[in-house]
Amino acid sequence: MARRTFVTAVSALVGAVCLSLAGPVLPAGAADAADVRPGAADPRPGIGDPRAAALRALTDAGAAGAIAEVRDGNGAWRGASGVSDLATGAPLRTDGRFRVGSVTKMFTATTVLQLVGEGRIGLDDPVERHLPGLVPNGGNITVRQLLGHRSGLWDSTNEKGGVFPDWTDPAGIRNWLDQGGLTRHITPAQVVASSVAHAPDFPPGTGYGYSNVNYTLLGMIIEKVTGHGYAQEITARILRPLGLTGTYFPGTATGIRGPHAHGYWTLPEGPGPEDRSDRDVTVASVTWANSAGELISTLADLNRFDKALLGGRLLPPALLKEMAETVPIEVEGLPTAVGYGLGLASWQLSCGPVYGHNGSVPGYSTQLWTSGDRQVSLSVTPRGDEAQFVAQMQAEAGFLEQAFCGTGPATGTAARGPAAVVPKLG
Repeated sequence: MARRTFVTAVSALVGAVCLSLAGPVLPAGAADAADVRPGAADPRPGIGDPRAAALRALTDAGAAGAIAEVRDGNGAWRGASGVSDLATGAPLRTDGRFRVGSVTKMFTATTVLQLVGEGRIGLDDPVERHLPGLVPNGGNITVRQLLGHRSGLWDSTNEKGGVFPDWTDPAGIRNWLDQGGLTRHITPAQVVASSVAHAPDFPPGTGYGYSNVNYTLLGMIIEKVTGHGYAQEITARILRPLGLTGTYFPGTATGIRGPHAHGYWTLPEGPGPEDRSDRDVTVASVTWANSAGELISTLADLNRFDKALLGGRLLPPALLKEMAETVPIEVEGLPTAVGYGLGLASWQLSCGPVYGHNGSVPGYSTQLWTSGDRQVSLSVTPRGDEAQFVAQMQAEAGFLEQAFCGTGPATGTAARGPAAVVPKLG
């Protein structure tokens, strides 16, 4: 929904689907725990482990809670900091579910590329071939451009005048929430119609512009080609074969099944920094996000999927190579540490590149990255004002630097340069 793009002298936040959702500072040390599987580096849960300290930095920066799993050949480390419910102070569970936002795009892109491998879709097929008459200039927009966010289509889920209210108007947001706006059912057709009612941002293939509508259209193409809804097709092709039992598409359901953290959205209630209130936005419809960001999952399931995808279990080598060939992204003319391929991003850390995606929906922020032999998943329930929001993004980057490279705030060698702030793709 509301887009927040921050550019500094050393870093740019990429993409533009950062759905923010902040709140007051969590009291330090509200909850903190970690568990380590046999064979992991530190057999003492959370004691002296720099990853636990890096995770605590997120709640120190104001997040309500954060959970993470680091998986490699030595086993899996899991950690938690903060609480799952501000009202009760209930602790977080590392096996709990959460909304993954645009990490969904990796699942949608994988399914589209599987259909490409089966000869049922061509990467250079025009949208018009599969969805005739739906998108103006659809004869010049290709499946490849949708996958890589190079269609130029206006992002109706993140821009003023789209399917949501003006996010710069706190009173309007409060009224919209009070009237049940967050639980409204929004169809893919409505998302597309709102997008194409506006002029495109650039001609197809001439630039990069992160837009959820690209993946809404890909979900519609999956349905047209297979005769099944995108959720059914992704479940049959990916979730079920990999045994991702904690992962599902909620459809029109507004709750989250099983154990889960509550999500919050902070709204100003007056002129002072203390005049803020947290709204519990756990119960929400994410039909607006559809095949671009609807999925609910767990840390373990995301890491299992990431390992299977990058390990070549889901796509033939040639198509996996196409997916992972990322093009560097600039924001406002400044270089970033991020590149984008076909539903897969690359991010240059201090110790080398990692591949994956991140995502945000109201109340939840997710990171999923792999270096090949190590997978890291992170779920945060952010809160706070804009300064705290930026601090939490920096803490996300610090945790990932620590998890992959063994550097970051926990060791006193904070990440610097283009990776100093985590790239937000959606």
